[in-house]
Amino acid sequence: MAEPVFAMEHVSKAFGDNVVLRDISLAVQPGEVVAIIGPSGGGKSTLLRCATTLEQIDAGTLRYGDLTVAEPAADGQVCYVKGDAMRQAKSRFGLVFQSYNLFPHMTVLKNIMAAPIVVQKRDREEVEREARSLIAKMGLTGNEDKVPCQLSGGQQQRASIARALALNPDILFFDEPTSALDPELTGEVLKVIRQLAAEDITMIIVTHEMAFARDVADRVIFMDGGMIVEEGKPADVLGNPRQERTRAFLSRYTASSL
Repeated sequence: MAEPVFAMEHVSKAFGDNVVLRDISLAVQPGEVVAIIGPSGGGKSTLLRCATTLEQIDAGTLRYGDLTVAEPAADGQVCYVKGDAMRQAKSRFGLVFQSYNLFPHMTVLKNIMAAPIVVQKRDREEVEREARSLIAKMGLTGNEDKVPCQLSGGQQQRASIARALALNPDILFFDEPTSALDPELTGEVLKVIRQLAAEDITMIIVTHEMAFARDVADRVIFMDGGMIVEEGKPADVLGNPRQERTRAFLSRYTASSL
């Protein structure tokens, strides 16, 4: 089996006395699409924030391919890489937030170009060519010089996907990418993510869109209480879950949404 693009081993995270992640181990293979489902407060978003170093883990190991980003030190504390190694790690993933997180004062084009130029120190002309190509791929041609407030929510989210792709990452993380959108705009964004899955882009997607998870994911993970309760093929986890907690969660959804 190929080396995982991304791996967490025995990761825990707490905020004060509130333990949010409990002994999480997860590995994602190249080209794999993993959907993470579960109730609010179950740890899904914190898992992504820890994976992308927005939060530091309290225990365990974090790796991107052959690069170990965080691991336990001799004193039991978790030690993170610094400097060039951390910059390299951050160029291996892209993160798409539920609230877009575009720079409000920058145009669409400049939002997409910023990280490759600033973080990766790449040639501006080459970056602009790739950015314009991504804009076309996301169906945003004609919006290059608009700022985020001039776009619909679906357009903003597609721009944020283009921004994440601009780093040519090994893996994309999506944190509830459609939760702020109405049904029509949700369809726009899910269509783009389906297209990325068809191109074998490696992705972890936190989502409440069960039909989408069933159709697009190679593996579904159900999280609750900061733990991975159940994981497996979408047909198994969504259609015939083994764990009572999974069944109880899915009972809230109609048969048509599954």
